[in-house]
Amino acid sequence: VLGLLVWTLIAGTEYFLYPAFGWVMFVAVFYWVLTVFFLIIYMTMTYTRIPQVPWTTVGLCFNGSAFILYLIAAIVDASSVTKELDSHNYNSWAASSFFAFVVTSCYAGNTYFSFISWRSRTSQ
Repeated sequence: VLGLLVWTLIAGTEYFLYPAFGWVMFVAVFYWVLTVFFLIIYMTMTYTRIPQVPWTTVGLCFNGSAFILYLIAAIVDASSVTKELDSHNYNSWAASSFFAFVVTSCYAGNTYFSFISWRSRTSQ
């Protein structure tokens, strides 16, 4: 939900005039789609039907890459928000920056728990 909020706050503005916001949009939409995809896989328990896939490793890689790229996108988003650009879009961009950091912290927590799960799985 928070990732959806990030990209809808940016998509409602003239973000295409500023390449930095294009990067933030790419990261936000890409990881939102992948998160929904993995949510559907886990809710339908499809992962139990595909035992060949190391799901703990996939989860660790997904969450780790989401954390790193969202951190970069959140920093780019925050550094691109200035009053001089366009005051009409300022509030949306500032809010998207805040929520990008919230999503980053969520992915950081998920990465930590995925690492704990992966480590306990590999030590057995």
